[in-house]
Amino acid sequence: MPISKDFEDRLAPFLEGVVEHYGTPFHIYDEKGIRDTGRGLIEAFSGIDGFREYFAVKALPNPSVMQVLGSMGFGFDCSSIAELKLSRDVGARGEDIMFTSNNTSPEDFAAAEEEGGCVLNLDDITLIDKVPVMPELISFRYNPGERRTGNSIIGNPVESKYGVSHDQLLDAYRFARAHGVKRFGLHTMLASNELNYTFMVETVRMLLELVEWVSGELGIRFDFINIGGGLGIPYKPEDEPLNIAAMAREITALFDAFKSSNGYAPKMYVESGRFMTGPHGVLVTKAINRKHIYRTYVGVDASMSALMRPGMYGAYHHITVLGKVGEEDIVDVVGSLCENNDKFAIQRHLPKIEEGDILCVHDTGAHGHAMGFNYNGKARPKELLLRFDGTVELIRREETLADLFATLNFEADVHSGE
Repeated sequence: MPISKDFEDRLAPFLEGVVEHYGTPFHIYDEKGIRDTGRGLIEAFSGIDGFREYFAVKALPNPSVMQVLGSMGFGFDCSSIAELKLSRDVGARGEDIMFTSNNTSPEDFAAAEEEGGCVLNLDDITLIDKVPVMPELISFRYNPGERRTGNSIIGNPVESKYGVSHDQLLDAYRFARAHGVKRFGLHTMLASNELNYTFMVETVRMLLELVEWVSGELGIRFDFINIGGGLGIPYKPEDEPLNIAAMAREITALFDAFKSSNGYAPKMYVESGRFMTGPHGVLVTKAINRKHIYRTYVGVDASMSALMRPGMYGAYHHITVLGKVGEEDIVDVVGSLCENNDKFAIQRHLPKIEEGDILCVHDTGAHGHAMGFNYNGKARPKELLLRFDGTVELIRREETLADLFATLNFEADVHSGE
């Protein structure tokens, strides 16, 4: 669905002034919306002791937004050295950080140990012998094998490169305990943009059953389960939003039942990225051309280098035109890359768009700027933050050609070939 009416109502009256001041294109994010979503998530799961959101940094790796999330008590889910550094730069330490990497290198492990360490969430049983200093707390990412995941982005777990298989799970915890681990967690990630809340309930049920099984076999107690991310948002106007209240109510009941049977319950973690920030971002771009051949094309000054989801996945992002309503045009909205899939919309019904009109591509607060790239030497756009007090702040400048060419400046280094 489009961004919230509240965000649109607060942004629209002065968007032309923001465009005049900063120029287009840019992503702009809404602090109030992010905080409202965060508070709603905390309240929904308030019946589970130790519930915590670990924001998926890959969704929106900007320190200004991460500071907002950290101020609400959220941790950070990281999968790279860069994401670890960003999280630590905004004050996260130790168990504030969940590090879930795959094909983890020695450099990754070294970075994980720095500045108070983090929670290591291991993707592979063979990594146990590769951890240079085994921490007290270890988690494993579980891959259940055949299971519905809902879409092609997350894939079939049997074909997925991620996680420890079911028949390895007992050995994984057995080996970890033999290496001195005292505390244990269990993680999985089986959804992407999931709007059916019952799928997430069943994921919790599966993990709690696994905890009972592993605990019974090995006599260990689990600190937490982590259901990963994948909570969806309604990109299309007709989509129904995820019923987070019903989801939380049913999951809380599962935790209550587990506690009644076992005398304790693990904490529950989630790693929402898209759900937290996705609906609270807009890519603002300007129409710069109209082309009429077999179709009508509206060319804009942003390209898929600023938002690759439509071109890569065929994903739908709602588009509005500032100050205009109606559906007079049927157009493709396109950028300037030398790629035919450089399209934000295909045969979309939109108001009549003229050169100079301002277009808002909705729901770009996650996997928008973060997935940007530099094909054709396109520089990625700036990022702005609409603050709670109504001011707008530049939180990332646009890239320049000097940035793109910086890696071409180096001292000569020639190997003899022998």
